[in-house]
Amino acid sequence: MSESKSRPPQDRPWESGWAPDTTRAPGTRRLWLAGTLALATITACVTAITVMDSESGEQEARAAEPTTLSSSAPGGLISFATPSKDGTEKPGADRAEPSPSPSTSASSASPSPKPGKKAPKPPKASPAPSKHPKPPSTHGISIRSVNFPDHYWRVRDGYVRLDQIGSGPEQREDATFQRVAGLADSSCYSFTTADGRYLRHRSFVLVANTNDGSSLFGKDATFCPRYRSASGTLTLESVNYPGRFLRHRNFQLRLDPYENSHLYHSDSSFRMVAGLD
Repeated sequence: MSESKSRPPQDRPWESGWAPDTTRAPGTRRLWLAGTLALATITACVTAITVMDSESGEQEARAAEPTTLSSSAPGGLISFATPSKDGTEKPGADRAEPSPSPSTSASSASPSPKPGKKAPKPPKASPAPSKHPKPPSTHGISIRSVNFPDHYWRVRDGYVRLDQIGSGPEQREDATFQRVAGLADSSCYSFTTADGRYLRHRSFVLVANTNDGSSLFGKDATFCPRYRSASGTLTLESVNYPGRFLRHRNFQLRLDPYENSHLYHSDSSFRMVAGLD
């Protein structure tokens, strides 16, 4: 068949008497291209697997190596760990030793007592003074008038009167008192009866009452002595009413203002003697 003759369509080779070339198998070029591509793909996969295996092996080897300060610290710091005596490093040697507890250091700092010597005992605290001192355990005192020497202070029906004292024990006990430190001023006096009541002025009259602990009661029951050196007698001045003194009037003990008279001086002067009981 001449080369100049027009080639019939591939799908109808029998027309015009033309036959296809059968010297070469159909699709050979495509098979070569596919084989080359498959070979390249296999080669790339094998190369990638080899590279990954080598990298994983290096990482495992690095992980197996012990980490030191020189290899892990940034900036190339060098560890100066002190080796142990036998040449091997003890486990946990790089850890800081724990600081001693406060109780241990405190106990070690305090000196231990020497054997054979007893620690001195602390001095006993003196008892606090009582707000209302108790009467002393004595036979007490009795208070006698100067201008009526046979008359004494005596509690009768709650009031303090100037009476003659007979031989009966009840009368003598009613005329005996305990002299204690003043409730409002310890440098002055307060007087208590046998049953624990205090002598106080109320409405300027001397009576025997139970202490209620008030400041007013303490002042009403406190009297300051004013001694007269010449005669050895004394007068008793009120703490909360300065210038008023105890005196008897109509044999009743009361608190009256000072008067510069012989009668007032006699009525307000007394002597303290041993208790009649």
